[in-house]
Amino acid sequence: MSGKPDRLFILEHAFDDPAFPGSTFYCRDCILIEGLLAMFPDRTTNLEVIRVPWPRPRPLVVEAIGEADQNLPALVFADGGFVNDIKPLLDALHVRHGFPEAHP
Repeated sequence: MSGKPDRLFILEHAFDDPAFPGSTFYCRDCILIEGLLAMFPDRTTNLEVIRVPWPRPRPLVVEAIGEADQNLPALVFADGGFVNDIKPLLDALHVRHGFPEAHP
């Protein structure tokens, strides 16, 4: 890995969706990642965690990986590339940052 940190984009903890007035939501996969960050803070030394609002477009995400790939969470590798599907993202956090593996 380079000297720059990997960037982990996750949604803010709670958000409203105008399609469901009066309801507040969270992203299940982002909450899973938040739990890993909280349980293993020593493994985040080469991660820049960036929390973004729910509505699209998400300018910081678009700038990092493009308009077509705004699904979160997303791990953007300092040395190029990214993952934004939960299983490969968890695998990358294990391999690149030493987080424990998810039990099969």
